[in-house]
Amino acid sequence: MGLDSNRTGIVYLSESESSITVNPPKDFKEEMISSKVSGNNRAFSFNRASELQLNFYENYQEVIEGLSSRPFISPIADNALSYYKYQYLGTTEDNGSVIVKIRVIPKRKAEPLYKGDIYLVEDDWRIHSVNLVLDKESSINFVDSLNIKQLFTPITQEVWMPSNIQLEFKIDFLGFQVGGYFSAIYQNYALGGLTDKESFKEVLRIEKDVNKKDPEYWARNRPIPLTEEESRDYVFKDSIRIRNESKDYLDSVDRKANKFKPLGFLTGGYGYRNRYKKEYFYLRSPLTSLLFNSVEGLATNYSLGYSKRIDSALNKYFTLNGHLRYGFANKHFNANMKAAIPIKNHTLYLSGGSDVVDLNNRGSLPVLFNTITTLFVGENYQKLYEKTFASASWRHTLPGNINIDAEFEWAQRHWLPNSTNYTFRDKNQYKLTSNNPFNPNEDLPLFEDNNSSKFSLGLSYDFSNRYETYPSGKRYLYSKYPTLSLRYTKGLDNVLGSDVDYDLITASIYKNEVGLGMYGKISYALYAGKFINNNKLFYPDFRHFNGNQILFVDQKLSSFLNLDYYQYSTETNFVEAHTEYNLSGILTSKVPLLRKLKLEEIIGLHYLHTPELKQYGELHLGLQWKMLRVMYGHSMSDHSLLDKTNTIRVGIKLF
Repeated sequence: MGLDSNRTGIVYLSESESSITVNPPKDFKEEMISSKVSGNNRAFSFNRASELQLNFYENYQEVIEGLSSRPFISPIADNALSYYKYQYLGTTEDNGSVIVKIRVIPKRKAEPLYKGDIYLVEDDWRIHSVNLVLDKESSINFVDSLNIKQLFTPITQEVWMPSNIQLEFKIDFLGFQVGGYFSAIYQNYALGGLTDKESFKEVLRIEKDVNKKDPEYWARNRPIPLTEEESRDYVFKDSIRIRNESKDYLDSVDRKANKFKPLGFLTGGYGYRNRYKKEYFYLRSPLTSLLFNSVEGLATNYSLGYSKRIDSALNKYFTLNGHLRYGFANKHFNANMKAAIPIKNHTLYLSGGSDVVDLNNRGSLPVLFNTITTLFVGENYQKLYEKTFASASWRHTLPGNINIDAEFEWAQRHWLPNSTNYTFRDKNQYKLTSNNPFNPNEDLPLFEDNNSSKFSLGLSYDFSNRYETYPSGKRYLYSKYPTLSLRYTKGLDNVLGSDVDYDLITASIYKNEVGLGMYGKISYALYAGKFINNNKLFYPDFRHFNGNQILFVDQKLSSFLNLDYYQYSTETNFVEAHTEYNLSGILTSKVPLLRKLKLEEIIGLHYLHTPELKQYGELHLGLQWKMLRVMYGHSMSDHSLLDKTNTIRVGIKLF
């Protein structure tokens, strides 16, 4: 990693040069001309001009994605006087202009506010420069402090543009002190009228040879001289790069990391990596594979897998995943495998075998939770059946960013009875119900054995026409508009012995976390569907819903908190609507003891209509918070920080 014996040094160093075209207020296009990453001549720099766009003339700035749950309020925003106090610090002169220095002071803590100094050109009152700080009192995540420096320069008498911007950050995490900076220099401005808005659909272009520039090129074009430490870092890491990429070295690293440890395998599984071939094989822990339900009794669902990276730029992998499942009470063995095969800009999925699956194909409660509630409380909520299957599916992005997928599945389905009434306490056995959710007191088959052949075709579009071009392909960016989806599923009668005959059409519109400025964000989802033909189908073919009957649940936007997992599935038609408003700490930030926890308030409304259920609605109230977790890899360079979101919700049935 470039650290010395005192564990100090440069972890990551990169430079890039780009040509930027801007058509105010929002159109922005970047073409990377050169890229250099210390110790890696194949990588492309993370430095992007698009990531350093800061416009303090706008009311709000995001600065860095995820830095805060709310955008930061500009010191010169329309409503800035409600958030800031100002102190006049005097004037100075720069190229004949009088520059006024003003101290910016937040009125309240735990609000997304800057502190520091802003410099204005007298009489014009345009920004000359800023030197602002965000810290823990600004309720920021990930870092302890972020210093933002921006300087403007006159291009003409009337037009001033940024000449440089620098972000300096400091982090103190688990005893490690980390600091760094992003610096951008803007030069060679050319003003002109731009009318071709189509060209701005491509927001970033990186050609394959931009990381091949020699040291002489960088010596001529580098606008900021390297520090002595940075120069040493390039020399040191480039000198060991060839060794680190050699097969002998990578094999030696893998031999140490791949050493089999019985105790580690028992508790955490085992992984075998070949860095040179970019392959990884894993075996799951036998202990974490154990589960319990009333159908199989004690069971193991053991998983193993293989992956090979075939495209580093677009992060594409060929993967194989398998499961071996055995129930010790009903003595049923099942095995299945799934393969994901990227082919250019297509992905093919193949799977087959046999498995024990949930009657609700959208999932009921997590397996671990069902194990706990069954053994400790005698509440065996999860209902299962067995199927032998083979399926093939395909996904592709059409021109215009329309996503299309198709799937064919053949399955032989068999309902399963309970095979045990075991719980840790005998007095809880009377609570156990049969594996038929509609006849809880008697194990009568929910459906007869049957074969099913079905075909589905889906389309989705999120209105995004902006994309980034890399040497290996094109990647569309997220859209500010909702995603529209349409799906048609056909049960194919008499195809490969199929017993089903139905046609289901579903449509949806959804969008997560639509920003409302200082007032949080809102997410919503609307689903509707109809069986236009339901001549013959079985319970697994019904339209199911995300219900819940336990206290703790990993809730999705489309989840209900008080709806039975199985009772209200439909074979006719449905309308389902969900919306959640995240206040992003508007209320909790006002409470001194709570503001340090950075809790975010959630209010949700959830609605369902089917002919059988009629009207059903829930109100959800909750709190959400984020935590940093360290994910440990095989070496220090494989460690990573993940931002995990945790939520507690309470559901209230409205009608």
